[in-house]
Amino acid sequence: MDSLLQAQLKLMPEMSILLQKRYRILQTIQLSAGSGRRVIGDLLGLSERETRKELDFLRNQGFIEISRDGASITSSGNDLLIELKEVVREWSGRLQLEQSLANYLKIKEVIIVPGNVDTNTNTALLQSKEAAKYLESILSDESIIAVTGGTTIASISNYVHQTDKWKRLLFIAARGGVGKDVRLQANTIASLFANKMNGSYRTLYMPDSLSEEAYSTMKNEPFIKEMMDLYERTNIIIHGIGDALEMAHRRNSSLEEMQRLKEIGAVSEAFGYYFNDQGEAVHRIRTIGVQLKQLGNMEHLLAVAGGTKKANALLSYFKQAPAQTVLVTDEGAAREMIQIIEQNN
Repeated sequence: MDSLLQAQLKLMPEMSILLQKRYRILQTIQLSAGSGRRVIGDLLGLSERETRKELDFLRNQGFIEISRDGASITSSGNDLLIELKEVVREWSGRLQLEQSLANYLKIKEVIIVPGNVDTNTNTALLQSKEAAKYLESILSDESIIAVTGGTTIASISNYVHQTDKWKRLLFIAARGGVGKDVRLQANTIASLFANKMNGSYRTLYMPDSLSEEAYSTMKNEPFIKEMMDLYERTNIIIHGIGDALEMAHRRNSSLEEMQRLKEIGAVSEAFGYYFNDQGEAVHRIRTIGVQLKQLGNMEHLLAVAGGTKKANALLSYFKQAPAQTVLVTDEGAAREMIQIIEQNN
């Protein structure tokens, strides 16, 4: 940290709190353009009086505009967010938290956004925005990108830029669908990314769970072999991490299956594999898609998951995650993970 800033903080420690608060308000307005004072206050847990005071300040400084439609950020406000991002990241303690978690989880990097997706929808948007930014930083011509399904991964496609900067990008479904909502299945999400980034996509229209007989038959089909070859050549995979029982519920698992997952100590789920608290794969869905052994050969793994409720699942999965993984998460999950780690040590 700059020595002048350090001196200012020693003299006026409250400056850090005020700066972070105003930064969060600007972020919220940027993500929720047109929101009124009450909505902004509710999202940030501020009183109506405090919200009004801060909005008046930001408007007088030229960082926001307020109309009948609500508050919107100005170009000066956008520039300010960019200029202050690293300062706020350090003052808030997130930089140290990112480094501590990355070291503990033994992965390449952890990126933490403020807030908790369990209680704040804007935090989920920030998480998706950071994931999109990181994805664009690692893309190259002819990259093959596999994507899993779910709300979190689908949201990332909203924040990648409409561009033809990269040539011959190929987005592929990492597996068949989960649940009944077609919009959140990997096939649909692959097409969303491809359409936005001037790429192509390949789909995998397969049930999420197959009988042993169907699995043995289907894996020898030419189009399945072609997809498996693409997985071997995949450069980047974008995936979520789920709570084991929650994911089983989404798959409409029977009561017997749910009970079985409890008995074997399943804590997390990713790629159709269920992991216990030691990161051991204790169960898997019989499905066509990316296999666990293929992950280690991929150049980049981008995991996106947040919320206090996901902390145990994240710690479970990362006991065995490849070292080249980057995790984009939120403060809710990050601080809960640190608390669990400290309690267990």
